[in-house]
Amino acid sequence: MRLAPCIALALLLAACSSGPPPRDPTAPRSSVPGDLASIPDAVPRHEPRSTRGNPASYEVFGKRYHLLPSAEGYKERGVASWYGPDFHTKATSSGEPYDMYAMTAAHKTLPIPAYARVTNLANGRSVVVRINDRGPFVANRIIDLSYTAAHKLDMTRAGTVFVEVEVITPESPPSTLRPQQATGPLRLFLQTGAFGVAENARQLAARLGAAGISNVTIVAPDRSSRLHRVRIGPIADVTTFDMLAERVGQLGMDTLLVTQ
Repeated sequence: MRLAPCIALALLLAACSSGPPPRDPTAPRSSVPGDLASIPDAVPRHEPRSTRGNPASYEVFGKRYHLLPSAEGYKERGVASWYGPDFHTKATSSGEPYDMYAMTAAHKTLPIPAYARVTNLANGRSVVVRINDRGPFVANRIIDLSYTAAHKLDMTRAGTVFVEVEVITPESPPSTLRPQQATGPLRLFLQTGAFGVAENARQLAARLGAAGISNVTIVAPDRSSRLHRVRIGPIADVTTFDMLAERVGQLGMDTLLVTQ
């Protein structure tokens, strides 16, 4: 288990490197691929649960995490990060050595192993990864990608991006299994509540405004939902998202990253 997947050095490498990060001196030179873009995505297959890395619950940095009983149907939007040289060749939570050049990822609560399609919501690039590790144990991060997966999503320079993570299986439709390239970035919002009664939505919006949070809107019911949805945004970048998520959390509200 990685207890600090996003330490300062890793963030510095992610933000400042325009090429592959420094090769781990303990790794054989032949293990460093010449063309990361040509490395194939993970291919979902049926595997038994790992004997390691799958406790019913575990605690890191004072917070307890409970594993999902099944990976089936999991789909979430949030922020992805990546991890590289500091962990290369070291044991993952499953016991397998971490290979920063493989198409793998870490997740806090999905069963190990699991397969997921990860889509960069800023550019539409999509990859398939095999989840074999735990993390990232940083607020507002939902998945930690290998260096190659991050490279193929074009996120190594930024370090973090908004993504959609969707679990896939060998039975998933072929269009889900193949890497995809969508067009254009999505407009992202932080949803803080959804109510059947309009007045409740107005009260929440007023509370957010009183707390100094701007760009609050109420989305009226439509064909997709009968609820009045309170949203903040659009959100321009991960830094803004982190700030808003922290402020909303201090008010005791749950949040959901959505598009509009």
